[in-house]
Amino acid sequence: MRRRHFVSGLIGTAAAFGLTTAAGPFASARDAGAASAFPPGWQPVPVPNGQEAAQLLDVAAAGPELAWAVGEEGRNGSTRGRPLAMVWDGTAWTQTGLSQLEFSGQLHSVAGSSPDAAWAVGTDTSGHGHLLAWDGVTWQEAAYPGQDDTGTELTGVTVAPDGRAWVSGRNSEGQGLLLWNKREWRWCALLPSTATEAPSGVHRTPDGEIWVYGTGVVARWDGAWTELPPPTGIRFGVTGLLPCADNDVWLTGYDYGVGGPPGKPPSCVLRHWDGAAWSYVTPPFTVGLLGGITSDDQGRPDRIAGWDFWDQTRAHYLRWDGAAWVSERGPLATTPVVLNALARIPGTGEYWSVGTTSSSPYPPAHSRVEHFGP
Repeated sequence: MRRRHFVSGLIGTAAAFGLTTAAGPFASARDAGAASAFPPGWQPVPVPNGQEAAQLLDVAAAGPELAWAVGEEGRNGSTRGRPLAMVWDGTAWTQTGLSQLEFSGQLHSVAGSSPDAAWAVGTDTSGHGHLLAWDGVTWQEAAYPGQDDTGTELTGVTVAPDGRAWVSGRNSEGQGLLLWNKREWRWCALLPSTATEAPSGVHRTPDGEIWVYGTGVVARWDGAWTELPPPTGIRFGVTGLLPCADNDVWLTGYDYGVGGPPGKPPSCVLRHWDGAAWSYVTPPFTVGLLGGITSDDQGRPDRIAGWDFWDQTRAHYLRWDGAAWVSERGPLATTPVVLNALARIPGTGEYWSVGTTSSSPYPPAHSRVEHFGP
């Protein structure tokens, strides 16, 4: 899947850290007319807990007063839960009612550029892909070609400022990319790759390039496919891709190597494409995983969200200082902090990151949200 969904078998569950309601101190700061509703640096933000065990897998922001987060609640080990969604209205995160969705499973990718252009994708317990459209209040199922075919899978979504959208995944014919041209959904040409798995995600650069990525494929779509050789690994998972230029592409993930899991933590994966080959880059911490990567408004490397196995009670972000990735720590918590995704709030220099409070998919894990203010 697109995101790492709980890091199974590594630690026991832990008590929730007490952020149990959507109301919080930030509402009064915004109501008072402050330039920013948040303190500087990374701070935890109150969210509704949802049913244990809960996790947020992706986050997207249209601006300071509108953002979406999606995931899963009611998970218990291998017994899957049901879709979870939240919305930020400029003052608080609230849980979005999803009783209209008639499937169990999760939502694992979300993207939106305005209240009228937001999409989410999910997977039910049979592995089938679901496409959802935001109606201004909640998420509704949307039809797409091949949705009833065996083998159809949707993994990631991205949205352009003009409302066009792209979804990575596969249909009954093979791997590919689904395009929304603001009138209809249609599948683009199949990937020429021989990889058997669907791409795990899709990325749109600020200048409009569309990329898909996964364990066996890294490719750009511009009406035809241009593929890079995929990076290699033993038990390699890809969580994010950041193409900055033809000779400057970053990839994040995790690798269990030989013998794991269960009982063995993954190692962080950070790779760089220089136009000729992928190179191994050693991050500031090496045991854990890197769960998401963002660019700045110009498309340059910016930040990565991470889970540090040896220091689990605060997030371990990476920040690009112009020459290297350096550590940037999140706030100390009383539980593990496992972050799955990271999103820049357009035009603000602020960020959302989302995840959960346990690396094991059992109660009492709760959703975790952090915010960065400059």
